[in-house]
Amino acid sequence: MIKEDQSYYRFLKEDWKKLAPEAKLPLSDQQLKAIKALNDQISLQDVQDIYVPLVHMLIKKFHSFQDWQATKTDFLQLPKKRVPFVIGISGSVAVGKSTTARLLQVLLTHFFPQLHSQLITTDGFLYPNAELKRRKILDRKGFPESYDMGSLLAFMRAVKNGDPQIKVPLYSHQSYDIVPDQFDIVDNPDILIVEGINVLQLPSNQTIYVSDFFDWSIYVDADPQLIEKWFLERFGILLDTAFHDPNDYYYAYAQWPREKAFAEAKKIWRAVDLPNLDEFILPTRSRANLVLHKVEHHEMDAVYLRKY
Repeated sequence: MIKEDQSYYRFLKEDWKKLAPEAKLPLSDQQLKAIKALNDQISLQDVQDIYVPLVHMLIKKFHSFQDWQATKTDFLQLPKKRVPFVIGISGSVAVGKSTTARLLQVLLTHFFPQLHSQLITTDGFLYPNAELKRRKILDRKGFPESYDMGSLLAFMRAVKNGDPQIKVPLYSHQSYDIVPDQFDIVDNPDILIVEGINVLQLPSNQTIYVSDFFDWSIYVDADPQLIEKWFLERFGILLDTAFHDPNDYYYAYAQWPREKAFAEAKKIWRAVDLPNLDEFILPTRSRANLVLHKVEHHEMDAVYLRKY
């Protein structure tokens, strides 16, 4: 059933999935398992029902964007120039943004192989831990002030200007820090997906925002109590994988009694991640062009599409 509120059309999954034809998916269960984030339980059916219509809609938006770029350069009598179409993906920690971003890139590549798409995460623009310690904000990691927004904005400007071979700092979730002297390279793609908790935020000390460079934005949404549950499930998986690796950030927690480790994780969620969600992430939901709403088991039950 399609419902409306002031800003969005609301599509239940049964209605949304009718907007694109049944398609042969480029994924097996095993390949999907490799794409999805740790405890994200998305199914191939969800890929068909939610992501296939989304990708086909995004391509319509992409072609409209290309038409406007051509019209603009023609009117201004400027040389034709390829401008990347940028998609921003936001939402809480542990809500499944990474899975959404990776699935979109895989499906775009499959259904539209003539287009070059790339994916980056804004984690690479966090200040290194040493700098966060120097600023005495290590316990605020993930909050707006923990990002090098100047560098992120300079990166986005370079992308839209069509600069080649743009470096993106690498972040390791295993070491919980920036990887020194290692980079991803963004090389003038047709479509760039930018994923991160901060991509729709409006930092008070900036005159331009990351979202100003977006041509489409997506917010992955769920009830905070569910997100806390997924956060703790993911924490447990990280403990299991870190148990024998002293270089892993979670190794120390893995040596603790399980009950103590989970008590600490709950403390971190309530002291850091939940306040960040409430104060800085959730308020950006209303800025998204499209909201993907999740329920138990990461299942998507509704899609909200901005009217204007």
